[in-house]
Formats: sequence, structure tokens, C-alpha cells
Amino acid sequence: MTQKYLSVTALTKYLKRKFDVDPYLERVFLTGEISNFRLRPNHQYFSLKDDGAKISAVMFKGAFDKLTFRPEEGMKVMAVGRISLYEASGNYQIYVEHMEPDGVGALYQAYEQLKEKLNKEGLFQAPKKVLPRYPKRIAVLTSPSGAVIRDIITTTRRRYPIAQIVLFPTVVQGEKAADDVVKNIARVEAMGNFDTMIIGRGGGSIEDLWPFNEERVARAIFEASTPVISSVGHETDTTIADLVADVRAATPTAAAELAVPVLTDEILRIEERQARLIQAYANQMQRKDERFQRVQNSYLFRQPERLYEAQSLKLDQLQQRLFQQMQTLVYEKERAANQTVHRLAQVVPTARVRESQQQVNYLSERLDKQIQRIFEQKQRQFQQTIQSLDLLSPLKIMGRGYSYTTKETVVKSVQELTVGDVLDVHYQDGQAKVEVLEIKEEDHVKSDI
Repeated sequence: MTQKYLSVTALTKYLKRKFDVDPYLERVFLTGEISNFRLRPNHQYFSLKDDGAKISAVMFKGAFDKLTFRPEEGMKVMAVGRISLYEASGNYQIYVEHMEPDGVGALYQAYEQLKEKLNKEGLFQAPKKVLPRYPKRIAVLTSPSGAVIRDIITTTRRRYPIAQIVLFPTVVQGEKAADDVVKNIARVEAMGNFDTMIIGRGGGSIEDLWPFNEERVARAIFEASTPVISSVGHETDTTIADLVADVRAATPTAAAELAVPVLTDEILRIEERQARLIQAYANQMQRKDERFQRVQNSYLFRQPERLYEAQSLKLDQLQQRLFQQMQTLVYEKERAANQTVHRLAQVVPTARVRESQQQVNYLSERLDKQIQRIFEQKQRQFQQTIQSLDLLSPLKIMGRGYSYTTKETVVKSVQELTVGDVLDVHYQDGQAKVEVLEIKEEDHVKSDI
């Protein structure tokens, strides 16, 4: 039986694959002593060892630059990373993602575990509350004696002095800090009249910042209905509170800048919108005025008689149709009567003639009544139409004693007249020429003008 021999490369790739897919090696929390450490300009290569074993370690430049301490030979550290195989040498090694001096490694591990737990629950991915653009009252949870509150007050007064800053003195370091933060968050929520809440403190070690990595603090921030800005530690520090808060600020000054706008900028924006509103209103008024002028100069105002021209034509058409229908009806009735008379003439018996004559008389009477009724109905309709037109007629108004005066055009004011002018005064039944002997203006008209 022939055995198949593997190449060294194939075997190494197989072993590397085993390392990479092993879930227990994806994230390893390792403690040990730094050995063979020499600071390099880019990636760092060293070893971690204890009394019984040693493992090679690699820390890439991006991860190394985030360290808050300087590693030294012989220093005991807590490292977090993944285990993999370096194919070129066939050695397995740890790729360090984060490292802390021994003593805080346990805290970092607890931090990572809580972070993973809250992340699975969706606290980090939940929709963030939007900060109000123009806050009236801002609650600040921090130490009353630190630089944080001074920076927030100074920045807020410079940018937006009309906002009210309310300090809730809070313990931000030590065993009592987490409970005090939760208590003051509950106080702010109970008062319910704050637009924004800022939780802040200065930088420090992981132990100093640990109250803001407590689960109860994270849940209190997440459940708060008031938008929360977290400003804990320096820019390179990231706490659980930062991840749960609606907005994270790198510094207290940045937190104040996020919380309030610049008042002068807002005033300029308001003035700009006011100017646009005034211009839009003026343009709209101009369009409305132009439309009014077009309507005022339309033919209906210049020639009011055209209002009832169509009705007059319709009335004339209805009258013609009425007479035509009456003539047609009379003709049909007469023809029917003649046919009846003709048939009667052919019947000799006198009784039948008398009976037919009575029927003729009866039908004639009904015909007359029917014609009379139709005529009266059409006459009433005609009168109603005449009355409707009469109500719209300018002559009707003149019939009540009104007249109008013209001097080439209609005279609307005595200011258009001069003594000696010859005017035409139009009445319902005619017109007269008059001469202006005296002009007298009413006092109340002058005052109105």
C-alpha cells in the first residue's frame, strides 16, 4: 500500500486551519510575564512566559498604540488575543489585541464579558434618542469640584447662555460611585423637566472609571427617557456607559457643544428665514394684486349687461319653443276633432251623432282647459324668468330713482369735476345735460382721504 506524503506547507496549512477554526482559540485571556521585549517602530514581537512555559506574542501597531502604559521586560500583564500558527516558522503564537498590567486584567475581562452580554441584549444597537436642538434645562451629573462642571458651564454660557445648567453633585469614583450615579439618574427622571442629561468625569485608570462599567449604571442610562450624553474619561477610554448612552463626547467641552447650539448662529438662521418669509409674502401679495387687477378690469365689470345676455337669449328660445309646442298641440287636437267629425258625418243615426257631438264638446272643453293650463304654466315660468332678469338689471336700480353722470366717462368723484363742465345725467327713461355751477365736497370724505 502506497502512503501519500504531505508537504511541510500542506501540513502547516492544515494545522493553521485547525487553530483558526477552534472557537476556544478565537479569544483567549492570558496572564504571564513579558520576555524578550524590545520597542520597535511598528509591530511589537515578544514572549509571554510563566514558570512552566513560554509563548510567542505579536501585537500590531494599531493595538499597541492604544495601550495606556509602556510594556517593560519582566512586567506581569493580562493579555487578550487569538491563537494562530505562523506558517513560515511553524510556531504557534498569540496575536495580542489588548493588554493591561496585572491587577486590572480581571477588570478588563469583566468589562469584556459585560460588554458581550449587553451587546447580545441589543442595548448598544437600540435606536438612540435625538438630542433636542434648543434645550432649556440641562442636568449635569458629575463632581461639583472637578474641572468637568467648569468646562461645561463655560462652554454653555459662551455658546447658548439661555440654557439652564443644573448640577447634580455625584460621586464619580470609588465604591459608592455607581449607586450615586444611578440615584441621580432616577432623580433627573423623576423631575421630568430636563431636555438633556450629561454624565461626565475626567480621565483615569480602569479602576477609576470602573463605576461607569457597572451593569446597573448601564441599564439606568439605557432606560432613561431623557437623552444622555456620556463624557467619561479621555478620548481613548471607552466605558460601557459610553456605549449605552445616546451620544458619546470625548471631553466635557465636546459634551456641552453637542448639547447646545451656537446662539448667534441660530439668530442669523432665524433672521435669514424671516427675510425669506417676508420676501415670499411680498411676492404672494404682488401675485394676488395682479390677479385682482385682472379681475377688476374684466369685461363683466366693464360691461355688466353681458351678465344676463345668455339668460335673455335662453328666455327667447324658451318662448319660441312654448309657442311652437302650443301650435303643434292645437294642430293635433284640431286634426283629431276633424277626423272625429268626419267619422260622425258618415254615421246617420241621430242619437249616435248627438252622443258623438257631446263627446266632441267634452273633448273640446278638456282641450281648452288643457291648453289654458299649459298656457298659464308657461306664462308663470315666463314671468318668473322675467322677474329673475329684472332683479339683475341695472335699469331696475335706476327705476328706484338712481342715476349716473358721465363726462365722456362715468364720473365717480367730485374731484373729477370743474365749474362749468357740461355733464350728461342718465335716468331710467332718458338723459339730461347739466352744467356744473358749484362744487362742494363732503367733510367726512376729505378726512377719509
